[in-house]
Amino acid sequence: MPKIFTTIDQLMKQHFAGQRTEEVVAGLPGGVFEYSEHWVESRPLAVPGHASSCFIRGKFDTVVRFDDGGFGVVDFKPSARNSEHIPLYARQLHAYACALEQAAPGQLSLSPVRQLGLLVYEPKAFEQQTAGACNLSGTMRWVEIPREKGGFMNFLGEVLEVLDQPAPPAGSASCPWCGYRDTPRRTDFRRLTSAAEQVSHQWVNPPINNRGFPA
Repeated sequence: MPKIFTTIDQLMKQHFAGQRTEEVVAGLPGGVFEYSEHWVESRPLAVPGHASSCFIRGKFDTVVRFDDGGFGVVDFKPSARNSEHIPLYARQLHAYACALEQAAPGQLSLSPVRQLGLLVYEPKAFEQQTAGACNLSGTMRWVEIPREKGGFMNFLGEVLEVLDQPAPPAGSASCPWCGYRDTPRRTDFRRLTSAAEQVSHQWVNPPINNRGFPA
């Protein structure tokens, strides 16, 4: 991520910490931005149909404590989001929610997680105030991500299917990244640049539904 977006993202987290939701954006129930940039870790998670288990570890942007009970996991996005890309964040937010609701001993535990979503800042105007000083202004938008626990567990099951195999699965003929990976295995390094150029122009997104899980 370019440094400008990292900087805006960090400033957003600092600014909204401790604020009321209704003072920030419409669409969120009443509550307070209470937890910011906190590491979470789940207990070992059993996935139906799999002998192996897994756990989740990561660091969320912020969590809202709602006035009427429950919590919301929020991810800050310091630029406009293409609507077709927004579901891709569903897995990340579901992972945080799962880790909070099924926390490992000694880890942050919050339940129930009622809402997931993105708080999107869209820059609209650049203004110079004085010599050497300027402001960047824009709008805030709440994008809710529907909670789909079953879909997330199915996704974890697909991950375990790969991890449980004795060797990495072969690449797909329709996946340019697989071709990029396999090229140096089959040929010498001099052809790697050509493969990389093809991948950059031929990347194909895997099919997903509108909630971010495999179709």
